[in-house]
Amino acid sequence: MKAFMDKDFLLSSETSQKLFHEYAENMPIVDYHCHINPQEIAEDRKFENITQVWLGGDHYKWRQMRSNGVDEKYITGDATDREKFQKWAETLEKAIGNPLYHWSHLELQRYFGYTGHLCGETAEEVWNLCNAKLQEDGMSVRNLIRQSNVKLICTLICTTDDPVDSLEWHKKLAEDDTFEVQVLPAWRPDKAMNLEKPEYADYMKTLSEVSGIEVKDFATMKEAILNRMDFFASRGCSVSDHALEYVMYAPATEEEVDVIFKKALAGESITRDEEMKFKMAFMQFVARAYHKRNWVMQIHYGCKRDNNALMYAKLGPDTGFDCINNYAPSAQTADFLNSLIATDELPKTILYSLNPCDNEAIGTILGCFQGTETAGKIQQGGAWWFNDHKTGMIAQMTSLANLGLLSNFVGMLTDSRSFLSYTRHEYFRRILCELIGGWVENGEYPADYKVLEQIVKGISYNNAVKYFGFDVK
Repeated sequence: MKAFMDKDFLLSSETSQKLFHEYAENMPIVDYHCHINPQEIAEDRKFENITQVWLGGDHYKWRQMRSNGVDEKYITGDATDREKFQKWAETLEKAIGNPLYHWSHLELQRYFGYTGHLCGETAEEVWNLCNAKLQEDGMSVRNLIRQSNVKLICTLICTTDDPVDSLEWHKKLAEDDTFEVQVLPAWRPDKAMNLEKPEYADYMKTLSEVSGIEVKDFATMKEAILNRMDFFASRGCSVSDHALEYVMYAPATEEEVDVIFKKALAGESITRDEEMKFKMAFMQFVARAYHKRNWVMQIHYGCKRDNNALMYAKLGPDTGFDCINNYAPSAQTADFLNSLIATDELPKTILYSLNPCDNEAIGTILGCFQGTETAGKIQQGGAWWFNDHKTGMIAQMTSLANLGLLSNFVGMLTDSRSFLSYTRHEYFRRILCELIGGWVENGEYPADYKVLEQIVKGISYNNAVKYFGFDVK
C-alpha cells in the first residue's frame, strides 16, 4: 500500500515519476484565469486564521458542507471562524474521492508543513498549527504568491475588471517596484452584454460617464466599449472572458440590433429572441475588436446558475447553487466562429464547457478553425469547475489528445479566489505526467525524453506564456 499523498502521489510508474519530478514539478506558474483580489495583493494582506483563507467565498467547500447537513450558520452565517473550521474538518474526512480532499491536503503540506490528515479529531491541532504559521511574514499574500513560483496573474473579479472599473489596484501594483510578479487585469464585459437584466439601463449610464461617450444607441455603445478596451489595454490587459449560458448563433441586422438595444435602454421588456440576437451581435463586435488587438477570447458556457430559489433569496448569487446545463451547442459555436473567420477576424479563442459531454464536440470544432499564425489558435480550455478533478482532467486531456494536439494545450488555470490554490497546478501536473507516462509505459509513445520534456514543460507553463504573449522574466 502506498503512503498517503507522498512525493509520488498519483504517479504510479517510473516514467510518470521522472516526467513530474524532472520536468513538471519546478516549472513556474502563469495564472491566466483566476478570481483573486488585486487589492489584497496591493495591500499584501495577512490572514488572521485558516478559515479566512479557506472558507471565505469558497463555494466549492460550502456545497460539501451543505451536503453533510451542516447548518448555514457554520457556512456563511455568524458562527465563529473556529466553529466554521471544525465543521469543515468534519466534512472533509467524509470527502473520499473528492478533489477537495487532495487540494486541501496539498495546501496543508506545501504551505504549512502538515503531513497528517485533517478530520474532526485533528481540527484543533491543524487550527493551531496553521494560525501560528499565518502570523509569519512569509505567509503574507505576496509571499504566498512568491513561494508558489508564480510569474504572472490575470485577475477576474466579480466587482472589478468590468469595462467601467477604474483598475486602481492594478495601477498601484504596476507602479510598485517592490513586487516582481505581474498582476494584470482581464476584461469581463458580461454586464454590457446582459441587456435582459433590470439594471441594464443604469449600467449604460455608468458606461457613458466613465467613457465620456453618451450611450444612446448601439453604435455609441460600441464606441464606449472600444474606449474602455483601450483603457484596459493601457493597463496591460490582453485577455477577455465571457460567461455564457450557452453559445446561441442568432444573426441579425445592425438595424434590428439597434432597435433591441434602444428598447432595453428605455427600460422596456426584451423577448428571449431579441436577447439572443443582441448578444450574438455583441459577441461578434467584441471578438473582432479582440482580433485587432491580438487579445485572447475565453468563452465559458454550460452553467445553469443560482438554482435554489430559497437560498438565492437569503444569500444572493454565486453562493454555491449552480449546476451543469445539459446543452451541447456545437453547431451554434461553429457558426459563431465561422462568422468571424469569414472576414479573417477570428481571435485566439479558448472554449470551456461545464458539461463534460461537450469534450468531443469542442475537440472537433477546434480543428475547423486553427490558423498558421498561432499553433493551437483555438483551444479547448482545461477541465473547468465541476470537472476540475482527476477524472475530469483525464477525460478532457484524453479527448483533446484523441481529436487534436495535446502538446499545444495551454494547460491548467486556477479559476480560484484563494491564494493557497496554486497547488492545483501541482495536482494537474501530476495527473498530466501520469497520463503521458502511462502511454509511454504501454508502448503507445516512445521513451524519447527530449520530446517528452518539451511536451510536459509546454503544457505546464511554456505554451501559455507563448499563446497569451506574456512578457515574463
